[in-house]
Amino acid sequence: MTMIREETMVAEIHRLDDRGSGQAAVWRENEQGNLKKLKLTVPQTLPGEKVNVTVDKPERRRRKALLNEIIEAHPERTAPPCPHFEKCGGCVWQHWEYQGQLKQKTDHVRQAIEAQGFDPNLVLDTIGMDDPWHYRNKMEFTFAPNGSLGLHEQGNFRKIISLETCLIAGKEMVAAAMEVADWAKSHQLTGYNKDLHEGLFRHLMVRQSFATGEMMLGLFVTEAPSAHLQDAADDLVQRITDKFPQVKSLLWLENTNWADRTQSEDTHILAGRDFIYDEMDGYRFRLWFDTFFQTNPTQAQKLVDLAIEMGQPKKTEKMIDLFCGVGTFSLPFANKVGELAGIEIVETSIESAKRNAADNGIENTTFLAKDARKGIDQILETFGTPELLLLDPPRSGAGGKVMRRIGRAKPERIVYVSCNPDTFAVDIKELEQFGYSLKVVQPVDLFPHTVHVEAVATLVLND
Repeated sequence: MTMIREETMVAEIHRLDDRGSGQAAVWRENEQGNLKKLKLTVPQTLPGEKVNVTVDKPERRRRKALLNEIIEAHPERTAPPCPHFEKCGGCVWQHWEYQGQLKQKTDHVRQAIEAQGFDPNLVLDTIGMDDPWHYRNKMEFTFAPNGSLGLHEQGNFRKIISLETCLIAGKEMVAAAMEVADWAKSHQLTGYNKDLHEGLFRHLMVRQSFATGEMMLGLFVTEAPSAHLQDAADDLVQRITDKFPQVKSLLWLENTNWADRTQSEDTHILAGRDFIYDEMDGYRFRLWFDTFFQTNPTQAQKLVDLAIEMGQPKKTEKMIDLFCGVGTFSLPFANKVGELAGIEIVETSIESAKRNAADNGIENTTFLAKDARKGIDQILETFGTPELLLLDPPRSGAGGKVMRRIGRAKPERIVYVSCNPDTFAVDIKELEQFGYSLKVVQPVDLFPHTVHVEAVATLVLND
C-alpha cells in the first residue's frame, strides 16, 4: 500500500488541549474510499478558527499539523510581539489578547471543579496583571551543542532556539543572559549534547529579586573551572562585575548527571556569595540556586494577600502550613496566629525556612522536614489540632491519603493554594466526606501567555 507522506487540508479548531494548542477533527477518505476521522493538533490557533494546515502521514489517526494560513481568525487574535514566538517553547499564547487568556483560565478552573460535582459559580474571574510582560524573576536557559544559548523549541526538547530577547523575563536578566551567551561564543565554548553526553555548558540559570535588585547567575557545567578554563572564567567575572554590579552571586555549578536537570554536585563561587536576598510582603528571604520561590513576585504577593484574607488568621489560633517550602506563606501568617508549624519534605527548604524566620525575628514557628502525611501525624501529636490549615502542593496535588488525613484532623478552615486546577478539584473532593464545604475559588494568573493558572480556595468545616 502506498503511504501518503503529506497532505494539505482545511480544519476548524473546536477546543484547546492542556498545552494550549488547538484541536481539530477532519474526515478524509482512505485508499479504500472509507471515511476516517483524523484528529489534529495545531499549535498557535484559537477556538473557532478555520485554518489551512499541512499534515505529515495523514493516514494516521492523530497528527500534529503545520499551520499554513488562518482562513477565519478568532476576534481576539493579535500579533505576537516576540520575534521568537513561532518556534520558542517559552510561551504558547502571545497570539491571544490577554483578556481572552484570562477568560480561558477562569473557564478551565470552573470546568475542573464542575467535573468533581462542585458549583462552578464559586469560581471568581481570574485576577490578571496590569502589565503581563517581563514578569518572571527566574529563567533557565539551555546551551545548544554549538554553544548558542536559548530555550527549547515548542514540542521538541532536542532542539534549542537561540534567543536575542525574552519578553516574559525581567529585562536586566535578559541582558545578563545575552552577555553570558556572547562570552561563551567569544571563547568558542561548547554546549552539552544530550545524545552523545558530551560538551561543556548545559544551562544558565538567572534569577533576580525585583524588590532588592540582587541577581544570581548560575552556569551548569560538566566539569570544574580547571586550569584550561581559568582564562575564560576570569573573563566572565570581569564582564559581569563591570556591566552588572547587581549580580551578587556568580556561580559555576558542576553537573555530570545524564538527567537533564539544573542540579549541582559541586558549587564554585566565581564572584559574590552563593545566595541572593529577596523580599515579599515585607519579609526577607535568602535564595540559593535550587531554592523554590514564586517566579512572579507581583502576582505571588496577591496570592499571599488572598490566602490571609480567606484564612482569617487570629492571634489565638494554631496553624499548619503544609508543603511550606522556604516559608513564603509561613512568615506572613506567623505574625497573625499564635503558633505555626510548617511541613516540607525537602530538607534544604526547611533549613531555609528556619533561617528566614530567624532573619525576620519570627519566633512562634516550628518547621519539620518530613513527607506531608507523616509530618501531619507528628505535628498533631505535639501541636494539637489547628484551627487553620494551609496547603500549597506541587502540580501533582496533595493526593488522596494526605487529603483524607487533613479531613480526619478537622481544622475549622482550610486554605488551598493550587497551581493545577485538575488535581486541586480531585483533592478537595476528598474533603466532602469529612463535612467540608467549598466557599470560594479565586484564580490568579502568575504565568501570562502560558496555559498555567493558580488559585486560592477556602473550605470550611460544617457545624
